[in-house]
Amino acid sequence: MADKRDYYEVLGVSKSASDDEIKKAYRKEAKKYHPDLNPDNKEAEAKFKEINEAYEILSNPEKKQRYDQFGFAGVDPSYGAGRGDAGFGGFDFGDIFSDIFGGFGGFGGFSGASSRRNGPKRGADVRKTIDITFEEAAFGCRKKINITANDPCDTCHGTGARPGTHPDKCPDCGGTGQVRTQQRTMLGYVTNVTTCPKCRGRGEIIKEPCRDCRGTGRVKRNKTIEVNIPAGIDDGRTIQLSGSGEAGDKGGLNGDLLLTVRVRPHSLFRRSDFDILLDMPISFVQAALGATLTVPTLYGNVEYDIPEGTQNGAKFRLAGKGIPYLRGKGRGDQYVTVTVEVPKGLTETQKQLLREQFDEDKNYRQRKSFKDKVRDVFK
Repeated sequence: MADKRDYYEVLGVSKSASDDEIKKAYRKEAKKYHPDLNPDNKEAEAKFKEINEAYEILSNPEKKQRYDQFGFAGVDPSYGAGRGDAGFGGFDFGDIFSDIFGGFGGFGGFSGASSRRNGPKRGADVRKTIDITFEEAAFGCRKKINITANDPCDTCHGTGARPGTHPDKCPDCGGTGQVRTQQRTMLGYVTNVTTCPKCRGRGEIIKEPCRDCRGTGRVKRNKTIEVNIPAGIDDGRTIQLSGSGEAGDKGGLNGDLLLTVRVRPHSLFRRSDFDILLDMPISFVQAALGATLTVPTLYGNVEYDIPEGTQNGAKFRLAGKGIPYLRGKGRGDQYVTVTVEVPKGLTETQKQLLREQFDEDKNYRQRKSFKDKVRDVFK
């Protein structure tokens, strides 16, 4: 226990701090080090666990009193001190699992079955899918999203009680949300901790529920959120909007809006990472004699000269005409693949002219055939 920091120091409050001051400090620190805002940050993850552990103790009047009197020994099950209700071997198995899981409830969306249910609880995430065009994905855009989510009730301000009244502490569990029963066994007494059936783990009894939310403290609402779609986003990527999901309970953080982007296919372009691919047909005459092509890009048409004798499948590159990089300056490139269209339905006169101009024996030197290449490999 020597390497642990004082719980008051962790939350940055004094020992004389009120419940509201402790709750306010917890929410501030939890938001700062929340794993959703600090992905792959092990230091922030450790801080978040430490903050939750501190709040688990200081928000519980019974545990806070034991901590103030005995320090860590008063709240650590391995000491067995300061726990008059401990059972077999000086341990309270319900509290052991409550400390392990309840202290980190909400982290990574995980909460143990025996965790404290009457403390702050993070709201659920809301998942939504949005369809955008190829151009909107490339250049970015702003979209309005309609979602349905639970928000705090305006009438009771989230308490669940009719205005002018307030929830009462549950008489059965004393506001802890849990009840303890002792069972005598051949090995001694074992203390079982279960969810309070009277208040269903909330620790409170609402005698006069709010009419608008029916005592839940939350109401479902349709709301419109404006979302910034970043330039360069690809199909299937998910945008996370922190705090735009379901409302938290008892001062818990709001959930997030997880917006998955689907990009509609383009009639001309395809995407490969941050490059754009285009198959461009040209005529037989253009391929044979060379030509100046007008090539479409996302940034307008550009002129490109192809040389005489351009072959089918030839590829050329237009630098910087691709997709903007999602994080950083610059853009990808556009690669254009030429497909030579061979004329069909020629008249006999046209056929004769072609034979005269492209006599196989005189004017046309065929590139080494595939069969010749295979023969060379296996000589």
